Amino acid sequence: MGKQPYVCGLDAAVDVIDGKWKVLIIWALNHQRCRFGELRRLVPGVSEKVLTQQLRELEGDGIVHREIHDVKPPKVEYSLTELGDELNTALGPLGAWGKRRMAALEEAGRG
Repeated sequence: MGKQPYVCGLDAAVDVIDGKWKVLIIWALNHQRCRFGELRRLVPGVSEKVLTQQLRELEGDGIVHREIHDVKPPKVEYSLTELGDELNTALGPLGAWGKRRMAALEEAGRG
């Protein structure tokens, strides 16, 4: 769990998604279960150590569910919880804004 007390709702939300990788992990888990290796491929550039740390933090915040299947070799899958789905939906407009920003920067010759 993150810091508390929060100043406002946005402060509480940003505390959960703080950092470079968490939003990308949430996006990668959109409507699908993924194994660790799949997530590494879907989130290029993240190290194994950082991905593990970020997944643990997201699990602690109730955003990601980690399911361990009792098979040999062990199989672990990650998925979004209901709270994670809600957060992913809330991030949609921010992603749309980012796409418009990228297009504007490219048009201006800065992207």
